[in-house]
Amino acid sequence: MGHGHGHGASRAADRRRLRWVLAVTATVLVVEVVGALLTGSLALLADAGHLATDAGSVVLALGASYVASLPGNRRSTFGLHRAEVLAALANSLVLLVVCGYLGWAGISRLADPSDVDAGPMIVFAAFGLVANGVSLVIVNRGDTGSLNLRGAANEVFADLLGSVLAVAAGVVILTTGWQRADPVASLVIAVMILPRALLLMRDAAVVLLEIAPTGLDLDDVEHHIRHVDGVVDVHDLHAWTITSGISSLSAHVTVTDEALASRGIGPVLDQLCACVAEHFDVRHATFQVEPVSHRDHEDLGELH
Repeated sequence: MGHGHGHGASRAADRRRLRWVLAVTATVLVVEVVGALLTGSLALLADAGHLATDAGSVVLALGASYVASLPGNRRSTFGLHRAEVLAALANSLVLLVVCGYLGWAGISRLADPSDVDAGPMIVFAAFGLVANGVSLVIVNRGDTGSLNLRGAANEVFADLLGSVLAVAAGVVILTTGWQRADPVASLVIAVMILPRALLLMRDAAVVLLEIAPTGLDLDDVEHHIRHVDGVVDVHDLHAWTITSGISSLSAHVTVTDEALASRGIGPVLDQLCACVAEHFDVRHATFQVEPVSHRDHEDLGELH
């Protein structure tokens, strides 16, 4: 129960950060749209488009965080924790779409460069740079491990890169007159966003496909369980992630009849749960304890 309370508190802190990021993102979005229209800069327009998708993604992340905090019921027995993971997956897909747009627009502009008013472009991009830097500090202030918050942090970081490159492109155009610096900056933004989007998608897929959590070696888990007093066998061992920071594990554990008779099933279960909690930080574990004398019955069931 204490673990659940702590997870809820971290979600509340995540939501506060996301609300601040949303406010900053919306402000920079308006400023950069105006700047793109006034200067004709593709880098500013691309960054503004990216900010628009980010604002929508932050709204999605906030909604997912609220939904994930709702209690479970008879149909959703684990609650709605994976709403956060779905939001992270959606964020990664949005980032991939943005990368595709930036690539297409940047290549088109390279073939037919347009004149960009570099002075105002630098001013607008510098405003975005400062604001995105503030957002990144806010979103990274607490390390909760949430995929949902990581998705938002990745997008804010991409925005920061966009602002840096827009400033650099403006400086190049202002000093050299090379107009293609603007679409080149857009293409570089796309290249830098892509691996982060793919990494976030991979991590979300690992959770949704119920692959064992990263860093949790099931052979090592089995080894530790087998060394609990009275345990003679471990089978049907499964581990998965419910959502960021909540790993779960289940196993069938065969225990000697003598150990069960002398200690009782309660202390055996307590030892098993303490084992995986202390060694692997898994707080959600389900064990089916079976006496050795039950083995023949289980083997007979497998034959049928």
